[in-house]
Amino acid sequence: MRETELWERLDKHLGPAYSRVWAEQNVLPGLGRTVREAIADGVSFKRIWLAVWEALELPAAER
Repeated sequence: MRETELWERLDKHLGPAYSRVWAEQNVLPGLGRTVREAIADGVSFKRIWLAVWEALELPAAER
């Protein structure tokens, strides 16, 4: 997964404006940091997405 795909998926589920705010303010339980912090720390985009997917309780098809 690429960074652009991660942001596209976040935009799809949260909206383009809110996804940026959400990514900066919500600590993901699976990562212990926000999306922005995880990206800065070099966490794989797939791992970040799986943590987002879990936090948002999205359907299995979105995994």
